[in-house]
Amino acid sequence: MIAAERGTIWRPYTQHGSADPPLFIEKAEGSTLYAKDGRRIFDAISSWWVNIHGHSHPKIAAAVAEQARTLDQVIFASCTHEPAERLADALVRAAPKGLDRVFFSDDGSTAVEAAVKLAVSFWRRRGEGRRTLIALENAYHGDTFGAMSVSAPSAFTADYAGMLFDVKRVPWPAPGREKESLDTLEKLLRSERRRAAAMIVEPLVMGASGMLMYGAASLKAMREACARHGVLFIADEVMTGFGRTGTLFACGQAGISPDILCLSKGITGGFLPLGATLAMEEVFRAFASEDRSRTFFHGHSYTGNPLSCAAAVASLSLFEEESTLSRIERIAGIHKRELKRFIRRKEVADARQTGTIAAVELRVPDAGYLSELGPKLSRFYLSRGVLLRPLGNVVYILPPYCSTEAELVRAYDAIEESLKIVGL
Repeated sequence: MIAAERGTIWRPYTQHGSADPPLFIEKAEGSTLYAKDGRRIFDAISSWWVNIHGHSHPKIAAAVAEQARTLDQVIFASCTHEPAERLADALVRAAPKGLDRVFFSDDGSTAVEAAVKLAVSFWRRRGEGRRTLIALENAYHGDTFGAMSVSAPSAFTADYAGMLFDVKRVPWPAPGREKESLDTLEKLLRSERRRAAAMIVEPLVMGASGMLMYGAASLKAMREACARHGVLFIADEVMTGFGRTGTLFACGQAGISPDILCLSKGITGGFLPLGATLAMEEVFRAFASEDRSRTFFHGHSYTGNPLSCAAAVASLSLFEEESTLSRIERIAGIHKRELKRFIRRKEVADARQTGTIAAVELRVPDAGYLSELGPKLSRFYLSRGVLLRPLGNVVYILPPYCSTEAELVRAYDAIEESLKIVGL
């Protein structure tokens, strides 16, 4: 079956000329993946950061099954339904204050795509031709063309150089470099006065670039700078949302409300694809008119899919029913304790954490995303029954909230052992 899969399926981010055969997973429950060959594997990265409550959660499964018996799909441009209405209300109540409009899409990249298009179209509806987007260096926002444009140039975007729109970039506010970043942003906002449409950031943690972390004070300062200059502020919380940074949304730690908020990944608890772009009422009002030419011309076939919305409603309800924020606090405490074992290791350049996200940066030169280090480490961790997918020389743990202390310690043991096994 694996041979057949390798001959027909084209997997994401995979070099089929050299990659190991994929794991054949028969089922998953909680934080455990059950492989066809009998292995039980701790899913320490929540299967690409989506399974926040764990796999096959019975409440979410029941909600999806019940919804499937009632309404599976309906065109959302002309219709609405209870799961979408309930989810929109729940998201507005949970999100930072003022984000009162919800636009549904398919995933994180399309949530960002909608946000970028909204920002540019907003200014056209206001009679201003603002088209300049501002982003942080090292950013990653997705793989569709707008999302690639606001992401940093990398191996992910190299093939499309020249096809992406220009973006002004600001150094990310690394610890010790906050002033440089904010000064650059301030100068840029002045120079791009009446041309800048929006700034987009990953709040507190920049995921795919290596779990780069910065403080809430810098996030607040960037938001305030954009507000002073009348520039829209987009928070891409596709990865950081739904508790990952220790609070329901990372923006909450800075006490800010963005003009536009992008959500996905954990929104359905990992059950089904869904994206959401929340916007301030002012943004929505720029499009609302009897003039049909002022419409926001964007959408997806599966926008507001009832099954996905039902899963998301159930997932959000678990935050109260299972005291999820307490689970998040417990995991954050375990991370803080276990990371101490790496602080003075000569093989480790940095060990950092924000909420349930922990990262160990290995002191390996020229070990970027395309190096063989990542696959070599992944192979070793699987041999220890732990699924980890390093970003170059950065090994991160981003577990389901149901993970036990023993499972987390086992992951840290594997990382510590790998420092010797892989020859670091």
